[in-house]
Amino acid sequence: MHYIPNTEKQKKEMLDAIGVSDVLELFSDIPKELILKGRLNIPPAMSELEVKRHMESIASKNKTGVSFLGAGAYNHFVPSLVNHLILRGEFFTSYTPYQPEASQGMLQAIFEYQSMICALTEMDVANASMYDNSSALAEAAIMACRIKKKNKILLSKTVHPEHREVVKTYANANSIEVVEMGYEDGITSIDSAENISNTAGFAAVLVQNPNFFGCIEDMEKIERFAHENGALFVVSVNEPTSLGLLKSPGDCGADIVVGEGHSFGNPVSFGGPFVGFMAAKEEYMRQIPGRLAGQTIDKNGKRGFVLTLQAREQHIRREKANSNICTNQALNALAVTITLAAIGKELKNLAMQNLQKSHYAKSLLKKKGIEIIFDSEFYNEFAVKLENMEKSKERILKNNIIPGLDLDRFYPELKNCMLVCVTEMNTRQDIEKLAEAMGE
Repeated sequence: MHYIPNTEKQKKEMLDAIGVSDVLELFSDIPKELILKGRLNIPPAMSELEVKRHMESIASKNKTGVSFLGAGAYNHFVPSLVNHLILRGEFFTSYTPYQPEASQGMLQAIFEYQSMICALTEMDVANASMYDNSSALAEAAIMACRIKKKNKILLSKTVHPEHREVVKTYANANSIEVVEMGYEDGITSIDSAENISNTAGFAAVLVQNPNFFGCIEDMEKIERFAHENGALFVVSVNEPTSLGLLKSPGDCGADIVVGEGHSFGNPVSFGGPFVGFMAAKEEYMRQIPGRLAGQTIDKNGKRGFVLTLQAREQHIRREKANSNICTNQALNALAVTITLAAIGKELKNLAMQNLQKSHYAKSLLKKKGIEIIFDSEFYNEFAVKLENMEKSKERILKNNIIPGLDLDRFYPELKNCMLVCVTEMNTRQDIEKLAEAMGE
């Protein structure tokens, strides 16, 4: 629907119809001292050309260059066809398909997205996208407590720290107790969990793989621990390109899988927008928040798409709803779908590039005398220790390189430690340039 402003004549006709002489009379209830007198203190209007130049001058202040910063937002190649397709009129303003019969294109896109997430995770059912990985993980925690009728969860400290904060916020609002498991050599320490009294009282064990440090968790050991104690095994996949090589969460015995689809077709873009995914075993289908799009045939035998399940607060009584999630990141999920369709079986090659390049970076840094703090296997991120974090970052930035994340920000025990991320976007020359800068 195009925006068409009202003319002065139309405004007068509307005011006359309601018996008001001026638009300001509509706001007569607002105290006069709160009403702005005069004009807003904003710069004068600019022409399109002036705005373009102004924005370019602001953008020029950004630090640009080769990036080795990951920690949840990964710089991956976005095929040009993604923007060409998501900017089509059919999808450009896509939102929740409230009229399924009139939203066949969007429903098909969601259906294909769900099918690809199921294939990627090897789970039975996936919902239409969530807001992001952090809220999806929090929803999974609540979902597990609802299924198990318990109000405690075990959460690994190797899960992204910001995601853990979101889980704790949701848990607090739902009277759920969160107990954190420690880590050893960069991976979850089951020993720390076994020392917790009454492990059978937990609804779920939540882990991330690869975890925040980039390390690969011992999934079989954690799965066995969770199920032996009657808990659900919840797995978060924040870097889904890893699934081109690693054993899928479903194959590892996961009950609920959440993750971040941002790595497929969505630019880093100052940290968003992101697009969370959620998948589960079929037996938990009715407990999944959001909605499910399904495939059917109409009365003429033609293929069609429908909203199969909507257990959300807009469609059923609020107190019976699984969640207050009331939309999905449709446009971002579409970018994920297009990218996965374009990559296909080459996902294994993409994952291999991430794995090999990051291991090459680790070996170079080690040769330069940089300490690698964890010996556990890793995917495309690893942690190093530096003599002086601030001086090292200054040197790296002077070489037009964006450094990794200072881990001290989230883990005080890892002072002067940096999380370095390497993806297919980093060339051999980039990696060697980083090694030179860090090894000075």
